[in-house]
Amino acid sequence: MAVWIVEENCTGCGLCVRACPYGVIALEDKLAVIDERCTNCGACVASCQFEALESDIKAKPIPDLSAYQGVWVLAEHHGGQLGQVTRELLGEGSRLAAALGHGLSVVLMGHRVEHLAAELAAYGAERVYLAEHPDLENYATLAHTRALAGLIAEHQPAVLLMGATPLGRDLAPRVSRRLDLGLTADCTALAIDPENGQLRQTRPAFGGNVMASIITPRHRPQMATVRPGVMAPLEPRTGTEAELVRAEVALGPEDLLVKLVSFKASGRQEVDLGQAKIIVAGGRGCGGEEGFDLLRGLADDLGAELAGTRVAAEEGWIPPERQIGQTGQSVRPEIYLAFGISGAIQHRAGVAGARYIVAVNRDPAAAIFSVADYALVGDLFKIAPAIRRALAEV
Repeated sequence: MAVWIVEENCTGCGLCVRACPYGVIALEDKLAVIDERCTNCGACVASCQFEALESDIKAKPIPDLSAYQGVWVLAEHHGGQLGQVTRELLGEGSRLAAALGHGLSVVLMGHRVEHLAAELAAYGAERVYLAEHPDLENYATLAHTRALAGLIAEHQPAVLLMGATPLGRDLAPRVSRRLDLGLTADCTALAIDPENGQLRQTRPAFGGNVMASIITPRHRPQMATVRPGVMAPLEPRTGTEAELVRAEVALGPEDLLVKLVSFKASGRQEVDLGQAKIIVAGGRGCGGEEGFDLLRGLADDLGAELAGTRVAAEEGWIPPERQIGQTGQSVRPEIYLAFGISGAIQHRAGVAGARYIVAVNRDPAAAIFSVADYALVGDLFKIAPAIRRALAEV
C-alpha cells in the first residue's frame, strides 16, 4: 500500500505539504515529492483539491462493537486507603457513563481489600469487580496484567480509565499490548461524541504545543490514563451500595516471575500538590533563589504550598516534585497565586482546575492573564511584600 503523486495534476499549491503531519512532503520544481519515510497515513490525499495524490490504501471497516458496555475505572489503593486519583476518575467516569447511557464499574484488585467497596460506591461506583489474591497484595506488573486482562476479556467494557500514576503508566500499556487495544496516555480531558458514542481523549502533543483529540474507533475498550488532579471527584454520598462481583483469579508461574521481597521508603518527602487548597507558584520572573525565598515566606503566611514552573525546577529553585504543568503535577486548588509566570500552554493546562487564579506579571500581554480571575500587572518584588504586610495587619 502506498501514496503517490500524479504529476500532470499537481499545481505545486503546497496544501499537501501543510497537511502532512510527519513533514515528509516537499515541493521540488513546483511539484510535490514524497519522502521514503512516508507512513501512508493518507492525510495528504484528503487535503489535495486537484486529484494530484492517489492511494491504494483502503479504510478498515469498523466492526460491530455494540457488545461492549460500561465505563470501568481501575481502583488504586495504598496501605488500605483509596487513592485520590480513583475518586477523581469516578467523578469523570460518572459523567461519561451518563452520556453513554451505561453503568459505572470499578476494578478492585489486591488482597483483603473488600472493605474499599463501600467507599467506591459512595463516590459513584454501581458495580465493583473484586479480584482478590495473595499475590495481588503488592503491585506486580505481570500478575495484575493477567487479572485485569482476564476481567476485560470476560465482561467487555466500552471504556477503561486509569490514573496516569506510576502504577497506571506501567499497567495500562501492558494490558493494551496483551489485548491489542489502543491507549491514550496522560489525558487532560475526556468527552463522549454525541454522534457516534466514541470517547474523545484529549492530551498534549508535540511538547505540549498543541492539544490532540484522539479516538479509538475499531477497538474496545477505549483505554485512557488521566493525569491526577485534572478531574473533579463527586461529593461522596451516604447510603449507597454497589453490586459486588467476585472474580476468579488464576495466576501461573509465568505471572509471578517478579516478587517483592522488601519495601524501603526512598527518604524523599513526596509532595501531593493536588491536595493543596492554596498554592503560591513562581516562574522565570522570580529570577532565582531570592525570588523564591520571598514566595516561600508568602506561602508560609497563607498556609499554602510552594510550587513553580518547569524552568524553576530545571534551574534548581524548587524541587522537581513541586513542578506544576504537563510535565509536572496538575492541580485543583481553591486559590492559585502565580508570580512571574508567563503562562505557557503546558502550565495553563496544569492549573486549569483551580477555582481562582491570581496572576502577577510585569508583562500586560502575558498568556497567564488569559486564564486569571485576578490580574496584577507589576513587579512581584513589590507586590508580594505588600501582600505579606497586609496579611500581617489582618
